[in-house]
Amino acid sequence: MIRVKSKKIIIFLIVGVTIVMILGLIVLRNGKSAPVQADTQNKKAVLSVTVSQPQTKQWPIQLTASGCIAAWQEAVIGAQTGGLRITALFADVGDWVKRGQILAELDRAKVKADLRRYEASLASAKASLSKAKSDAERTRLVKGSGAMSEQQINQYLVAEETARANVDMAEAQLAAENVTLAQTSILAVDDGIVTARSALLGQVVSTGTELFRLQRQGRLEWQAEVDANQLALIKTGAKAELKLPSGQVLTGSVRLAAPTLSTSTSRANVFTGLPNSGPAKAGMFANGGIEAGTKSVLTVPETAVVLRDGRSFVFEVGPGDKVIRREVSVGAHRDGLVEIASGLTAQARVVSSGGAFLNDGSLVTVVKE
Repeated sequence: MIRVKSKKIIIFLIVGVTIVMILGLIVLRNGKSAPVQADTQNKKAVLSVTVSQPQTKQWPIQLTASGCIAAWQEAVIGAQTGGLRITALFADVGDWVKRGQILAELDRAKVKADLRRYEASLASAKASLSKAKSDAERTRLVKGSGAMSEQQINQYLVAEETARANVDMAEAQLAAENVTLAQTSILAVDDGIVTARSALLGQVVSTGTELFRLQRQGRLEWQAEVDANQLALIKTGAKAELKLPSGQVLTGSVRLAAPTLSTSTSRANVFTGLPNSGPAKAGMFANGGIEAGTKSVLTVPETAVVLRDGRSFVFEVGPGDKVIRREVSVGAHRDGLVEIASGLTAQARVVSSGGAFLNDGSLVTVVKE
């Protein structure tokens, strides 16, 4: 009986030890597999990315400016004679006119009548001169013979000179009236676009009255305002770009920089010539930039910059292909690149695109360097 009990106890002990060993193996196995699985999850890449290094570029220095677009030069066309009525108009605002083209006509009736009167006066003066010359010629033939007194001889000679002066005066009056007749045609003084017309049909004009205003040769220019520091950097012929209110961008070149600054604003105008044919119109306001030399800048692709909470970031690939989020200051944009003013080194490996899906410390797979 005692032996049977002893055997049972030994069996229970053996079974108990076996169970303990099995449980220990299970616990040991589970304890080792948990960190392996966690480590595997940590090493799982978030995104496959392309990596590039910042590039150093020589970019033009852009001086920001703003100003109005105006005519290169304006031409005022007025009446050169007065007291005459406008009888015809041949041009209106917006018309392109050629130099010498007739824009309006004044009443010619009185001028033509005066012209005929002066022609008649000239003919009379010429007839008087012919008679005076004949008398003077005969006087010269008998001079010294005693047939005529010295006083009579001088009278005939003086009469000849007077008649010649009368002819000259009549010719001058006729020429002046011909000028007046020509001035009854109001002509364009240059090629250009009519920008204003104050002439009215039937209006009696005075000498000097403005009738038309032209934008000479259709040329426009951007009159940008700059400060003293900017003015010192701007050179004639420098390239300029301006943005119109419609969003269109125009390119021109600096024609002239003002030699002095305004005493009221301490700013100066820079005159930039614009293309003749384009969307720009006189009176528009535009913002833009003027090139003033070049500078060395550090650049990355625009797609590498991520905007979050109003700040700019790039993701640098660090050791173990983990990304480091770096805040940067950006500058100008050009040709798909953006200037990095601060916050990044030239040796950095930057995620070129896809940064919007990354966070600081994310693991990535580099597919292209």
